[in-house]
Amino acid sequence: MNVAGPAASRPALTIAAVAASFGRDLDFDLARVQTLIEQARRAGAGLLVLPDAALGGYLPDLRNPDPSDPKSLPPALEPDHELIAKVAAAAAEMVVCVGYCELGPDGSRYNAAVAVSGDGVLGRHRKVHLPAGEERAYAPGAGFSAFDTPIGRLGMLIDYDKTFPESARSLALDGARVLACLSAWPTSISNRAPRMNQDRQSRLFDLYDRSRAAENQVILASSNQTGALGGMRFLGQAKVVGPAGDILARTWAKAGLAVATVDVDSEITLARRVLDHLSERRPDTYRS
Repeated sequence: MNVAGPAASRPALTIAAVAASFGRDLDFDLARVQTLIEQARRAGAGLLVLPDAALGGYLPDLRNPDPSDPKSLPPALEPDHELIAKVAAAAAEMVVCVGYCELGPDGSRYNAAVAVSGDGVLGRHRKVHLPAGEERAYAPGAGFSAFDTPIGRLGMLIDYDKTFPESARSLALDGARVLACLSAWPTSISNRAPRMNQDRQSRLFDLYDRSRAAENQVILASSNQTGALGGMRFLGQAKVVGPAGDILARTWAKAGLAVATVDVDSEITLARRVLDHLSERRPDTYRS
């Protein structure tokens, strides 16, 4: 695995993380994605992270999803679907991460994300960790891999993936300097609080974002859906987090863009100057 620093310093990067609502209407979703790309471009963003399931929406029910009912599932898109090509064309010079339901060659469905620019597909990820209800609708992905992009080495996680420290650590060990976390993260289903800021899942969403950045001393861009779909009410709370776990920009629960400009190499070098978590690991003492 690659834990070395970058070969040469890059200019400061403006990162935009999205909080927005998406549903089953693919034409509407594409139009909203294109609008958000233009808003991010006006803000000078080189990286835009859209939510999980931005193309086609998420599941309306995690407790009892019904895979036999097509209306309860998002449309499954082939990896080379024209919508992804249209997002890439709109991205142009920008790197854009977007979530969708991917149709596998054997008919399996995956909760997936793709990173694109005007040059095409830069990287892909299939969600590995599936919560209890979601595993009835999707097959799990097989692993975590970072990939090179015009804005540096990037890794992607899809919502529940970030609950597990090994997910982000795998990407950091593979050289990722920025983690894009795409979510359709709802409020607590079993114990919903009267206010969003009192909700258990709201607290965990922020905790995981800050912890995964600080543990690995990387930049993390966290997107999320807003609004409601079926019985699901989404948190929003998009944010950009620095390598010390400090929140550089956030949307709170409202829709919008969390935008921060970060000198990625300088910030990571500074964070690792005295305590370098990746190089100071003792993997020989850890249980597999």
